[in-house]
Amino acid sequence: MTWDAYHAAEHFTMRTARLIDRHRFAYHFQSGPAAPIRSALAAYRNLDGGYGNGLDPDMRGHASQPAAVAIALRYLDELGPIPHNIGTGTCQFLANVCDPDGSVPLVLPTIRHTEAAPWLLETEDFSGRLDITALICGYLHKHHITHPWRDTATAYCWKRIDTLAWTDPHEAIGVCTFLQHAPNRTRAMQAVNRLSTMIRAVIDVHPRVEGHAHTPLDLATHPHHIARPLFTDAEIRRTLDVFEEQQRPDGGWDAARDHWDPAATLEHEGIRTIQRLRILRAYGRIGTYLPQPRHDR
Repeated sequence: MTWDAYHAAEHFTMRTARLIDRHRFAYHFQSGPAAPIRSALAAYRNLDGGYGNGLDPDMRGHASQPAAVAIALRYLDELGPIPHNIGTGTCQFLANVCDPDGSVPLVLPTIRHTEAAPWLLETEDFSGRLDITALICGYLHKHHITHPWRDTATAYCWKRIDTLAWTDPHEAIGVCTFLQHAPNRTRAMQAVNRLSTMIRAVIDVHPRVEGHAHTPLDLATHPHHIARPLFTDAEIRRTLDVFEEQQRPDGGWDAARDHWDPAATLEHEGIRTIQRLRILRAYGRIGTYLPQPRHDR
């Protein structure tokens, strides 16, 4: 990736991204501090321990949603250890909204009373799902956040993974995140090996420049990810080439979402741009001229 392409992405982020994502860009690529990200993220947190208030661009309401919790944990994970009080607070929120088996839905019925993407407002099934439950549990295990809900949800994840007969891209991402950090490493490796053919079947290993698809790098976001061995070196190189070619002249990347609101689309584009840059750097496509994140946290 050229210096001009990186600068174009920087200018795009400064023009269009949310404050929290501007701080994330500075942290990841300009040696910026972590504290402003934590402060900005705190504004999205609710008294129930969950997150809402538009942290997910497709959910504009105030109420906490499991999908927003997953985003908050991902942002905190980027900065280092997740503070224990925040981790346990999110677990308590999830314990209050989960099914008896510990699973949580992507969104709660409160989504119907807010401004949100049409496909979310049309949700009819609010039962727990493996994709979001596994994703959240993966981050909690990585940061050693202990809570009764995490343990119940972990048992649910293992039960579902052990009997999984088919999957979809979103579920595959959640499952791989869980298996990346599950403490039982032998069981995790056995699971990913068993699921490898199933996962590859729902991932576009030959992505095109035009259009959106779930690619190998949406799972294997860095070379040491548990999902990386599922794809060949040629498939990874091709996907990296496509990522570079998909950068627009204005420096940004298209949102991987259907357009339903101009603000949501712009916010998704800022998030997507940072994600693509981080993956390109992890795989050596952005030169060493960029500073690594600071360690002052």
